[in-house]
Amino acid sequence: MQIRTGDTFDPRVIALLDHHVTAARAQTAPGSAHALDLVGLRAPDVAFWTGWDSETLVATGALKTISALHGEVKSMHTLQTTRRRGFGGEMLRHIITQARARGVTRLSLETGSWDYFKPAHALYRAHGFVACGPFEGYVEDPNSLFLTLDLTCG
Repeated sequence: MQIRTGDTFDPRVIALLDHHVTAARAQTAPGSAHALDLVGLRAPDVAFWTGWDSETLVATGALKTISALHGEVKSMHTLQTTRRRGFGGEMLRHIITQARARGVTRLSLETGSWDYFKPAHALYRAHGFVACGPFEGYVEDPNSLFLTLDLTCG
């Protein structure tokens, strides 16, 4: 997979992100979905990447700056037809590497707690993320799972 800086004006990117947001919101209780839309991904505190298998867009991922030492994983999504091929893990490793390069020492994320999100839970845990409480404006919510990774280790 080739990882590139994401182009939020590319129709292929827009279509995949629209699917991601729509699917996630359909699987989440009202008021509990926190996916970034295109405007959010264009914010100056967000770095956004896309993953390509030849000319096929297969993955997206973003890093939101919470503070100089704390970042948040956002917009992780893998094209349904290409799942279980390692693209999600590759994008997550890219985000972790980019966070470390920026001096981030803690990387956190929020994802849904429902069964639909279990593959994401497994991916994050396989990369060392552990449960934590709500962070940066989130509140305790039974529909959310909060995870964090200490980047000062390893």
